[in-house]
Amino acid sequence: MTYTVDSMRTAPEAYAWSRFGQPEYTNWLDESMSWKETCYIGDWSFLWQHRFTGPDALRLFSDITVNSYKKFDIGQSKHAIHTNKDGKVIHEGVLTRFGEEEFVVHGRGGFWAAFNLERGGYNAQVTKEDWFIFQVSGPNAVKVLHELTDSRDLLEAKYMHVVPVTVAGHSIHALRQGMAGEVGFELQGPKEIAQEIYDAVLDAGKDHGIRKLGGRVALINHLEACFPTIATDYIPAIFDEDMADYLEYFRSSMPAFAQAAYIAGSYNGQAISEYYRSPVELGWGKVVNTDHEFLGRLALAAEKENPSRVIRTLEWNGEDVAEVQASLFQEGDHYDFMEMPRDQRGFMWADRVEIDGQLVGVATSRGYSYYFRKMLSLATIDIEHAEPGTEVTVIWGAPGHPQKDIRAIVRPAPYKTDKSRGDLLATV
Repeated sequence: MTYTVDSMRTAPEAYAWSRFGQPEYTNWLDESMSWKETCYIGDWSFLWQHRFTGPDALRLFSDITVNSYKKFDIGQSKHAIHTNKDGKVIHEGVLTRFGEEEFVVHGRGGFWAAFNLERGGYNAQVTKEDWFIFQVSGPNAVKVLHELTDSRDLLEAKYMHVVPVTVAGHSIHALRQGMAGEVGFELQGPKEIAQEIYDAVLDAGKDHGIRKLGGRVALINHLEACFPTIATDYIPAIFDEDMADYLEYFRSSMPAFAQAAYIAGSYNGQAISEYYRSPVELGWGKVVNTDHEFLGRLALAAEKENPSRVIRTLEWNGEDVAEVQASLFQEGDHYDFMEMPRDQRGFMWADRVEIDGQLVGVATSRGYSYYFRKMLSLATIDIEHAEPGTEVTVIWGAPGHPQKDIRAIVRPAPYKTDKSRGDLLATV
């Protein structure tokens, strides 16, 4: 199959919702407050998992990621990022070291690692895992988990480290992280006990206001906390000729109805590579370590020295947004529907960001924050226009459709204050 920008502008029915479970459980307004006021349990079990073992497993990851492994303790997790020759992100995900020669990858990066393992002559093995991944996050998250486990290890967990806990009589892993910009953990273990763990968390959370996190708001926390997401804020850099073998390998592992990416929005790129992003552009420059050889090393070293684009939050003008919605109640042509709180179909919804008619960036992850009562987006934006307070214009509407100029203001990313590294003992 030949991939073009046009071929990526149609997504299957309910693709995003099918990954995140039900669209909503109470309602999306209520659920969107959970990670600021109480806590939630969200299901990320759809992420692929691979286990790598063997003497060369660590060398494999050093060869194919931008990360340094000079310090990588047993029980530690890293945000592992894979790039192509131009320094654009292929995949990324969480890599956890469970033993001297034992590593587990959550996310698409496991496929890239397995692909390179098969072709690189490494003394290592890979197996697919089938784990549940339940995020429990928010101001009351530690209270809930502490009731469940009564584990001192939990309260002493370092950020991005795994600790063993016992829930409902089962020994599982708890990874301290903060995808909602709040204190939180990911509970991980074999799928066979998933329902028992889920029910136990809900039961312990009843007195703490816990909510089930539905698909309508699952990525609003990524938006508020600035966690760029594959296929939402960037297209994986796997559509170039030199990646043809890997693309075929990767697609063979995907559901029959799905493809690797979908595109929408006013940004009318002529080549798929225009939707690629580097770790520097996505705010992950600190992770990039050029102390070792990896694909894209030279390109990223140069970009870190002289970045051209950075990631910011855009605050969209509410009156202009309201005009878009109001057009549906008027005769004649109307603007493209602006889904609330965000589009659910799994697109990279990329919109032009302009100043005086000139392109200065691309907005993605557009979503409504009920907590802030703002329409927000992330944006990769030219560094000379990235100062918070800068006024820009976002173009709303697909190419060839009626388009609306929406005033916006550049704000910091993350937009919401990051509390994910707070003192756990203080939250009990």
